[in-house]
Amino acid sequence: MKRTIPFSRRVEKMKLSKDKAALIYNEFLTLEGIPPETFEYRLGNCSPLEWVIDQYRVSTDKRSGITNDPNRLHDTEYIVRLLGQDFTVSLGTVKIVKEMLALQTGGARGES
Repeated sequence: MKRTIPFSRRVEKMKLSKDKAALIYNEFLTLEGIPPETFEYRLGNCSPLEWVIDQYRVSTDKRSGITNDPNRLHDTEYIVRLLGQDFTVSLGTVKIVKEMLALQTGGARGES
């Protein structure tokens, strides 16, 4: 018997596939085809995507019992939109850096 999963944008805990080519958002939604360049842009020791995956999950503080839930009842598309912005900024930054390095390398050769 095939199990039917109701549509949801609710996040409990996202995770990357082993090859980092897909993001398992929840039981209903998997984002596939993540470009490897997404992980070239780093903020400290992780990419912005890895940071979002780590921070945007439901968790409960053991001492206080307070639950942190990043889902927004009034804006169910917030996290999906945030991921899209993350991809745009990461890929755009990597592209700009590569173009600048190419100009720098080309400029150094042109001066010789």
